[in-house]
Amino acid sequence: MNYDPARHHRQSIRLRGYDYTQAGAYFLTIVVRERECLLGDIVAGEMRLNDCGRIVAAAWPKIPARFPHVTLDALIPIPHPLHRILVIVGK
Repeated sequence: MNYDPARHHRQSIRLRGYDYTQAGAYFLTIVVRERECLLGDIVAGEMRLNDCGRIVAAAWPKIPARFPHVTLDALIPIPHPLHRILVIVGK
């Protein structure tokens, strides 16, 4: 689905002119297509990852190997969306 401003009333929360490549902690929200809970379910108050969720969980710690200037912080496991904190420590 393409972005349609008449239907999608989203506004960017990014700071105009801010260099997001500079060092700092960044809160990431990754939305799954159609907001489906594709990563798992909450069972008895605990997140239970399914196969897709386990793939994402396995890929997340590999980010610093590919991007040495990035470290990982908080992981908030919920079925949808993904919330993560990523720290850029330098370029």
